[in-house]
Parts: sequence; C-alpha cells; structure tokens
Amino acid sequence: MAKQDYYEILGLSRSATASEIKKAYRKMAIKYHPDKNPDNKEAEEKFKLAAEAYEVLSDDNKKARYDQYGHAAFEGGHGGFGGGGMNMDDIFSQFGDIFGGAFGGGFGGFGGGGQRQARVKGSNLRIRVKLTLEDIANGVEKKVKVRRKVQADGVTYKTCTTCNGTGQQMRVTNTILGRMQTATTCGTCQGAGEMLDSKPAGADAQGMIVKEETVPINIPEGVTEGVQLKVGGKGNEAPGKNSIAGDLLVLIEEVPHDTLKREGSNVHYDLYINFSEAVLGVSKEIETVTGKVKIKIEPGTQSGKILRLKGKGLPSIERYGNGDFLIHINVWTPQELTKEQRKFFEQMMEDDNFSPNPQKSDKSFFEKVKDMFS
Repeated sequence: MAKQDYYEILGLSRSATASEIKKAYRKMAIKYHPDKNPDNKEAEEKFKLAAEAYEVLSDDNKKARYDQYGHAAFEGGHGGFGGGGMNMDDIFSQFGDIFGGAFGGGFGGFGGGGQRQARVKGSNLRIRVKLTLEDIANGVEKKVKVRRKVQADGVTYKTCTTCNGTGQQMRVTNTILGRMQTATTCGTCQGAGEMLDSKPAGADAQGMIVKEETVPINIPEGVTEGVQLKVGGKGNEAPGKNSIAGDLLVLIEEVPHDTLKREGSNVHYDLYINFSEAVLGVSKEIETVTGKVKIKIEPGTQSGKILRLKGKGLPSIERYGNGDFLIHINVWTPQELTKEQRKFFEQMMEDDNFSPNPQKSDKSFFEKVKDMFS
C-alpha cells in the first residue's frame, strides 16, 4: 500500500512554513493523543503518522530530500522515524516538549498523564557507500562493517537515586500567580530513570564497549548522489535497560562510469564509428546499464546524430519509470592515410556526391535535443 503524503497527513500545502508545520502537528497530536483516546487504535495510528510526518518536515535536510524524492528518500532503513515502525516512546521522548502544558504537569505516556521517564537514544553513525551505475540501475544490498558502541555483557543498572526512577526532578517556585510546579530532566540520569550499577572489565564508565558488526543495507534502484538513507537502530547504543540505539545514516556516493554519463535518469553514451560505417551503415552491439542491445546505424548517418533507446536508462527513485539511453554518433576521421587512401579521397574531393549538401528537412542540433525530450 502506498504511503500517505506527509503534507496531506498534517493538512498542509507544500509551501507551508516551519511555524505552520509545527502548529499543524501540535493540533493533530493533541487531538489524537493516547491520554485523550484510551484504547483507540485508530487514534493511536493517526498520532504516530502525525509524528512521523513532523519528524521529516520539521528537519530542513530531511524535508528537502522528501520534497525531491518523496518516501523513496528514506527507503533502505528498518524502523525508526521516517522509515515506518514508529515507537510511542520515541515520539514522547523526541517531541514531548512541543505540547507544553497541554496534558497537565508533563507529557504522559499511554493512558497515564503522569510523569514518565525518557528513553535515552544513542548517537547516530554516518557512513558513505559507493555505488556504480549498475548498482543504481538494479538496486543492491551492500554489507558494511560498522564499529558501534553497545552495552557490555553483564552490565547492570539500578534506579536513579536522584529522581527515584521518574527521569524528572520537580521544582516549586513562588510567583505572583502563586506556587508553580515545573518538571525538568534529571541531571543525574539524563531522564533515563536509571544509573550504572556494575560493569564488567573492559567496559567504559557507562558500561559500553565498541563492537564491529556487519550491517546489510538495502539500497533502492534509482538513488542519486547525496541521497541519505537510514538504517534504524544500527547506530550507537545508549546506557540503560530502557534505552534505544541511534541510527546508521548512509550517504550515497556515485562512482563515475568509464564510458557512460548520467544526467538524472537518462544515460549518455558516445559511440565512435569509422567513415565507411557511416557511409554504408552498420549494426553495433553496445552495453547499456540494463544489458546489451543491438542497434542499426543507417547508411549515410551524419556525425552528431543522436539515437534514443526509450526506457533503457536509469529508473526514477519516485517510481515514475525509466529514463532513456542516448547514443551520440561520432564519425571518426582517420588522421594518417596510405598513398592509395589519400589518392582515393583526393579523387572524391571533386565528386559532387561527397560535397556537403544538408537537406532543408534536416533539423538543427537544438531542434533534435528538443524533440528527444518532448
């Protein structure tokens, strides 16, 4: 099933400002918040969709990629924001501050409305993955080695003695309006509600070790240079029993091809033929990004002619079909001649059939290019 457009989820146009995006999300999230809709699965799903849309549209980089590529910009990940599999605790920990006092003293959990401890998330990792045109044409799974922080075996945690496991510290202040109570994140456990109890030898002060892991990355066909994919939960872990791992962010880097040149979803290829082949015509087998094809060059073909193989280019990341494979014909002029060859061409210089005589029906180069993309 096709994913719903993020702008449609929040009821916005694509020209919406950051302020309008935040306002629309807050309104929708308050409407479908679990505390107001206990045991309502439909409301819970709309709440998650709103958070997923806001997570992307509130981030300038993610919004720019989404505006250009749609949901395909975030394919290749497994879970986490922007990739499906929204987790309610992630939403609460990441976006809780946007609600202010909408739900009493704090941003409650499921059916709660009371204080809740935050889930600490580990830091993200970033890597680059190089792809060939063939990889981009077909899609590919890449397995990369990643060194990431994980909780050491045998590490144990205990309830934070500062906040007693709530993850928050309450502060009461006197104002002209009376006594006001505010909640702040616990400075000892950073909102996790727990702290290190014991750790095995070799672990750092937070009970973490560095581990090398092979991570498979599913890269969709049609990606472009600079696109960033996300593999959820494959970044650094964070300390604590209730923590969640960060994400692995994968930046796509395109390896230049020896003979082919990419232009969006179109691919260009320079084919050189000799003078005789141009005069008499010839069949040629060439390699495209999707396999070998046989083409026919008509007799009398002029240098600069462009042959178009429709649909033989690269797939669109937005699933709008494939681009074209454009073959640029170049007639190769010999630079050294034998005496016999020179004599032949000297005779042909006086032959009217060898004199340039473009027909009125011939189109200019710019007209040919225009025809190709019309």
